[in-house]
Amino acid sequence: MIPDLDPEVQLSLAYIPAPRRPALGALWRLDAALAAVLATGREPMISRIRLAWWRESLEKLDHERPPGEPVLEAVARDILPAGVRGAELAGMEAGWAVLTEPGALSAQDLDTYARGRGAQLFALAARLLGLADPAVVEGGEAWALVDLARRSSNPEEAAAALAAARGRSGLDRWPVPLRPLGMLARLALDDAERGALEAQGSPRRVIRMLRHRLTGR
Repeated sequence: MIPDLDPEVQLSLAYIPAPRRPALGALWRLDAALAAVLATGREPMISRIRLAWWRESLEKLDHERPPGEPVLEAVARDILPAGVRGAELAGMEAGWAVLTEPGALSAQDLDTYARGRGAQLFALAARLLGLADPAVVEGGEAWALVDLARRSSNPEEAAAALAAARGRSGLDRWPVPLRPLGMLARLALDDAERGALEAQGSPRRVIRMLRHRLTGR
């Protein structure tokens, strides 16, 4: 079972043009499905096997029909026709896989995670929004690192993830088509710069998202 998307992602999706919203929703639910592997897996080896299944299943979508799995069916229906290949989506697995390694996360591990998950997620989302701007990747990395800090039960790991997110600003002013992504990146950068995680869904954060939607900053 894939958990509901967090409220801030849901709000950002509401500002995506309706014709593109199914593809972006499918992309975020794929990310949530990969996150759920780690959230529900107790044994790292089992989590690695399950992540590998997702990677292989996504790669197969380029030449096979999807299996009876709702997230993969949505990917095949809504994302692939927009020109994104399953093999590209499979690249997100590498970011999550690094979190299954034993021991504390190193700075290199955090970079690998940020690139594999966040940069890839935002780059593909930008393509689906019709504006493939490579500058979005830093915002995606920042968002992924702050999200990792939220998920972590280890205070030292959370602090390291926040520190790694600091300074990954990417765009000074986000173009209108990409502002649904910028809304999320801006909140992540605010948390990183503050060095503390603010509760999601607070009125201040909603106002900050809406201000970014209007100004791109």
